[in-house]
Amino acid sequence: MVLGAGVGAYMGESASMFAPLGELFIHLIKMLVVPLIAVSIISGAANLGDSPSAGKIGLSTFAFFMLTSAVAVLLALVMGHIFQPGSGVDLDSAKGMFSNAYADKGAVPGVMDTLLGMIPTNIFGALNDANILQILVFCLFLGIGLSKTGERGKPLIEGLNTVIEAFVWMINVVMLIAPIGVFGLMADAVGTFGFDVLTLVMKLFLVYMGAILIYGFVFYPLVVKFGSDVPLGRFLSVMKKPQAVALSTASSMATLPVNMEVCEKELGLKNATTAFVLPLGATINMSGNAIYYGLVAMFFAQVFNVELGFSAYAAIVFTATLGAIGQAGVPGPSFLVVAVLLAAGIPIEGLPLLFALDRIFDMTRTALNITGDAACAAVVDRFARADDALADTAKDSAAAEPANAR
Repeated sequence: MVLGAGVGAYMGESASMFAPLGELFIHLIKMLVVPLIAVSIISGAANLGDSPSAGKIGLSTFAFFMLTSAVAVLLALVMGHIFQPGSGVDLDSAKGMFSNAYADKGAVPGVMDTLLGMIPTNIFGALNDANILQILVFCLFLGIGLSKTGERGKPLIEGLNTVIEAFVWMINVVMLIAPIGVFGLMADAVGTFGFDVLTLVMKLFLVYMGAILIYGFVFYPLVVKFGSDVPLGRFLSVMKKPQAVALSTASSMATLPVNMEVCEKELGLKNATTAFVLPLGATINMSGNAIYYGLVAMFFAQVFNVELGFSAYAAIVFTATLGAIGQAGVPGPSFLVVAVLLAAGIPIEGLPLLFALDRIFDMTRTALNITGDAACAAVVDRFARADDALADTAKDSAAAEPANAR
């Protein structure tokens, strides 16, 4: 990463010659993502289906993601209000980049449209299109169905676990070329994003990085320390590996295989938990994005001298929190910020100012997103184990009662 960044800074746009090295790595990772998600979700749901804590795990996972995203937006609004990243921006030097071309990209589907869009009419089409939400829904349904078949379904579930082990081996092989891929991605990103544009939004970038660091190294560690059984020092240490992949790929989906391996092998979390929480989190847990949306809203409100009232702040929190559901965990400019700005009545023509830097913003928010996924898995795993232990105790007591009666 460091070498790639240095080469990119030195060579400038010509560093794009190294981009194919990164693309090769990304393609190999993405080759594994969809089948890994499908098999892992089916296996995880099948194992959870027999667990008395299955319902609690599902509800607590969704609640965790929604709550942490809302807190992330609130942090962004507070920091935006305190540090005023949009004040002092020279509009005259920036107006040449303004555009209204993105005004039609701010539509956020309604609740029913979102629910209907999650249900595949053709699962093979969903697999072909890599529609992660539809794959999640079908595989959850199938996994729970397998758990209800009793003993007859166990050989198939064991077979799925064997397939997952094969995927882990494949991931380990692909990770052997990760340093080369990361070098190519970093050299290309740093060489082409443009330092001139950074000077216009430097204050926004610094405030944004501050919020990301607070959330990643204060908020989530506190959650792990007080909400899970995972030692905090170990969590912070082993997360460096998936965070590095997330920084270089800017893709939650591409990082998913590495995150799953780290959570299971190095943090000791149950496969049933990680196979459910992490793929779901890679799709809908976007705390880093929520921080970005909130700060960008504050930035442009200050640039254009728009007074934000309570209703505008509420619109920003609501849109940024709920709008992230179903957003693909892949790299690229995020147009959900258009919906956030429109909801709060903030002009959107200045957005092109940020798109040149989107890769840099995307890399850091992705690293935060996958850290949140792992934190959620650690918290959910603790309560799942506690519920399973209580259930086992209840079964032992029930089995002992007839003997005592005799």
